[in-house]
Amino acid sequence: MHAPSSFRLNKTFNYQLITVIMGSILIILASLPAHAHFGMVIPSSSQVNQKQPEVDVSFAFAHPFENKGMDLEWPQTVFISGNNAKQDLKGIMLETSFLDHRSWKLTYKPTKPGVYWFVMEQVPYWEPAEDIFIVHYTKTIVSAYGNDQGWDSPIGLKTEIVPLVRPFGNYAGNIFSGQVLVDNTPMAGIEVEVELYNQEKWVAPTDAHITQVVKTDENGNFSFACPLPGWWGFSALTDAEYSLKGKDGGEKKVELGAVIWVYFDPNPFLGS
Repeated sequence: MHAPSSFRLNKTFNYQLITVIMGSILIILASLPAHAHFGMVIPSSSQVNQKQPEVDVSFAFAHPFENKGMDLEWPQTVFISGNNAKQDLKGIMLETSFLDHRSWKLTYKPTKPGVYWFVMEQVPYWEPAEDIFIVHYTKTIVSAYGNDQGWDSPIGLKTEIVPLVRPFGNYAGNIFSGQVLVDNTPMAGIEVEVELYNQEKWVAPTDAHITQVVKTDENGNFSFACPLPGWWGFSALTDAEYSLKGKDGGEKKVELGAVIWVYFDPNPFLGS
């Protein structure tokens, strides 16, 4: 028994309508502004002392200025580097929520003076809107008991930003400078995306103001003046030399992000 011709026509029409709708949605999504992704490693303080001897550290993935979170899967690696030692921290991590999405946290108490880098490498994150995988190598520093030696040394990540300005004890309005490395090689002409973790809910005048962008010079160096207090993220983007298979079986590009988070205190001299 054959289906009535009107049914076959309606079925064909429905398929065509769905195709048109899906195509329109993809066009609309492609036309929307692409907001930056940031791996986030945010401690409760950038310095610890006798009165405040431990630090809580959050590990997340988000659009920080817009306060839009994304689920962070169990990271590839999480460790602390300092005082010529490296310690895996995954064993003390707890699952939590950051901006209403899956994230992780831990509490750490330095036992002696030093500068301590908290570091996270994500598992590849699939971003369908850009048809790429994203892997961020994210770090932040905590100074313990007044020690400020060694903050300007690389810690051997696949890609990282080495600070050229001490990354703690800074005021809003100070300039932050860094050098972008990939495989310990300075990277010239690389875009560095910059965003504030917008806990005060500031409203940007335009979409272009949400993510600031600077480029590295011939030595891989960049500078940016941070106008507001709070945590500022810097993400240097490069393409990996490898690809990964997507859900469709095709080879997909992998974007690497060298991310560093730096805290800027309110400037009492400017009333900020």
